[in-house]
Amino acid sequence: MTPKAHIIVTGAAGFIGSALVGYLNEKGYDNITIVDDFSHPEKAPNLKGKLYQRKVERDQFFQWLEMEHPLVDFIFHIGARTDTTEFNYEVHERLNVVYSKKVWEYCVNAGVPLVYASSAATYGDGELGYNDDHESPFQLKPLNPYGVSKNEFDKWAIQQITQPPFWAGLKFFNVYGPNEYHKARMASVIFHAFHQIGASGEVKLFRSHKDGFKDGEQLRDFVYVKDLLKVGYWLMQHQPLSGLYNLGTGEARSFIDLVKATYAGLDKEPNIRFIDMPEDIREKYQYFTEANMQKLRQAGYTAPFYSLEEGVDDYVRNYLVGKRYY
Repeated sequence: MTPKAHIIVTGAAGFIGSALVGYLNEKGYDNITIVDDFSHPEKAPNLKGKLYQRKVERDQFFQWLEMEHPLVDFIFHIGARTDTTEFNYEVHERLNVVYSKKVWEYCVNAGVPLVYASSAATYGDGELGYNDDHESPFQLKPLNPYGVSKNEFDKWAIQQITQPPFWAGLKFFNVYGPNEYHKARMASVIFHAFHQIGASGEVKLFRSHKDGFKDGEQLRDFVYVKDLLKVGYWLMQHQPLSGLYNLGTGEARSFIDLVKATYAGLDKEPNIRFIDMPEDIREKYQYFTEANMQKLRQAGYTAPFYSLEEGVDDYVRNYLVGKRYY
């Protein structure tokens, strides 16, 4: 796809969407239409200095497509309601299922390739593993309404007879990196650890409430946002076999490792204190996630992923210190 291509990015003011716009700019693309709910001033700095041609409000997007009939070459549908503590399913259904179906249907009718954001939250407690085949979604039991909504759309997409010319649903694992300043409670553990170190010198981690896991040794597949950008761009350029794709590193790491890496990025010695996990998330908590990355590798993606230490060091030194944006 040439740099003249018209690319639409939904969720463009958010964490991953704004970083994607910046990455596309670096690759020479500026014929970009950004779509989001732009009424949140705390997200505005994410787009500062980014190059794009059009700005369309999320609720007016489909009306805009109908009226303008733009020539579109590719859509990255990154926009979603991502709050795992929002337990009203109707909110998630409206934005993550119904809205996504309309994006899909537009792509089918206009012949536009699509990459959309799914989530590792679809995997629930992981008892069925972390395999991105097309049978698993029908057995999975996500732990919260957000995960349910993402899995419902994955199931729907898989079953569609009419599909975009290419599509990929990316199951993002634990993403961290620049441009998440606005996310408050939903920001990454690195973000919170950095600010706790600045405020008190210590980091609080949740105790384990599950046999077989020591305090702080809950495991996650932490993936640096820059790897997401590279994979998304690669999919746009190469358009391999359509389908669901895991997007993690393929290596689970502990929260203790994560916090130690954050301290290392600040050239400080670790100081960790364990606290009880809040009751409201205790029953819905994942103790282990690890992406099976075979499918993306078999599709031809060969670039290495940032290790936890490399990614955290880059994030802390080049972004969090000085509150810089990507």
